[in-house]
Amino acid sequence: MSDVRTETAGGVLVVTINRARARNAVNAGVALGIAAAVDRLESEPGLRVGILTGADGTFCAGMDLKAAARGEQVTVAGKGFAGLVEAPTTKPLIAAVEGHALGGGFELALACDLVVAAEGARFALPEVGRGLIAGGGGVVRLPRRVPHHLAMELLLTGRTVTAGRARELGVVNRLTPDGGALSAALELAEEIAANAPLALAAVKRTVRLADGVPEPEAFAAQAAEVGALLRSADFAEGVRAFTEKRAPQWSGR
Repeated sequence: MSDVRTETAGGVLVVTINRARARNAVNAGVALGIAAAVDRLESEPGLRVGILTGADGTFCAGMDLKAAARGEQVTVAGKGFAGLVEAPTTKPLIAAVEGHALGGGFELALACDLVVAAEGARFALPEVGRGLIAGGGGVVRLPRRVPHHLAMELLLTGRTVTAGRARELGVVNRLTPDGGALSAALELAEEIAANAPLALAAVKRTVRLADGVPEPEAFAAQAAEVGALLRSADFAEGVRAFTEKRAPQWSGR
């Protein structure tokens, strides 16, 4: 049985960590499986959005310490921990979180562009209690997602927070009843996938480039993206579809 399974729903690729017996902790199989799924999402034009979730009511309990002790590699060259946290993705990613997103599991959620969580979900970066830091992106990304002092509280205490509190902090986009995270993520993915793929990729690139750079540089990067979009076939199609009052047919060109 594969440690990661994938299935498509229209233009959405659903990637499921499939190690329920180990609370979906990341071993080498999971890292390679997620990396392969990311490559598929990026390479297939018909796939517009990815969803990352976990099997049997748990998102991910982080790194599999037993696997790491056996010498298994839980990072992938060019993509980082779990084959995702440092991957330069261009297509939107949504985390659909049920149960626990602990340590590296929380970092996987932070690596996604949006997070949908069930009310019973729990988030934590407990690495400081093990003599480590959240080195899969937690100490880098969390302070960029929430106010500095609140991020520091979570990083320095390792405290577990509820999905409701994560929503208040701005980490979670949508809350659902338990068992409903994936279906809500699919609805959100379908809404996103209806938009122009070139524009979606441009949003991701611009947001990434603008993070922490002076405003003139950010506006210059934005201007380059807008210029390219104005010359695209998809922009022309978007204008035609608007004037003809119909849904656009995107070509990705």
